[in-house]
Amino acid sequence: MPKATFTILGCGSALPTKRNFPSAFLLDLREKQFLIDCGEGAQIRLRQMGMKTNRMGHIFISHLHGDHCLGLLGLISSFSMLHRTADLHIHAHPDLEKIMEVPLHYFSAETPFQLFFHPFNPQVNELIYEDRTVKVSSIPLKHKVPTCGFLFEEKPLERHLIREMIDFYNIPVSQLHKIKQGEDFITDEGEIVPNEKLTYENVPPKRFAYCSDTAYDESIVPIIRGVDCLYHEATFLEEDKVRANKTLHSTALQAAEIAKKAEVGKLIIGHYSARYTDQSVLLNEASSVFQPVIAGQDMESYEI
Repeated sequence: MPKATFTILGCGSALPTKRNFPSAFLLDLREKQFLIDCGEGAQIRLRQMGMKTNRMGHIFISHLHGDHCLGLLGLISSFSMLHRTADLHIHAHPDLEKIMEVPLHYFSAETPFQLFFHPFNPQVNELIYEDRTVKVSSIPLKHKVPTCGFLFEEKPLERHLIREMIDFYNIPVSQLHKIKQGEDFITDEGEIVPNEKLTYENVPPKRFAYCSDTAYDESIVPIIRGVDCLYHEATFLEEDKVRANKTLHSTALQAAEIAKKAEVGKLIIGHYSARYTDQSVLLNEASSVFQPVIAGQDMESYEI
């Protein structure tokens, strides 16, 4: 099975730097690509990395601050010039469709693909997307404008059959699908054969949470508990906590506290303030509370 990966196109904050573009991320899950936020330069990073986007059908926008959505128009325009024909779905606050209406009319009026907007309420934890293999829920966050993170969850795969046991009990082909789904088997004599004797577990489903932008907020802990990987903003150091509180952002220490309380598999930090030329100080601060933690970097991919 293909690996689940999280690729950072940009993990800077509002002010771009030579090192970090604004927020944009590509999540590969179950052979699908999901774009999470689309700050300025997202499409440039995609081309710099030689990443194909033929499997990208859905874009999730956390909130309507420019560093998280100003790259959308350029991306859509480029898709048009590249003669994309597959539908493109954008999941965001209801106001995004209104904001995009005029520029889309002028710059992308004749797209060869259908563009669909799917509004949701960022202040509610709810299922906002689901297909045969993946589901996505919103995670209400605490920021200056309505903002949410996203919880991506793979659906469990069918269990593997133990061929020897299937043959031993002469189980008909018509029953195999139900057994893969976890059902027991009943023989003609009425004996119940537990599913555990007939199958073994497939690869455990992956769970990934994205939380940016947000002030420290423990209410998200039950929603993200036990995820394999958490991306959480770490805009400031603890010494700049006053600034973090004022702007409703988190410190690296606070990001680590959330990861620790939620018992996540690993933490990736990002959304760095441009004031820190040495980002290792943010990594060191987070590492003092939680392990393992990774300081995310533009144009790097991480396995979930």
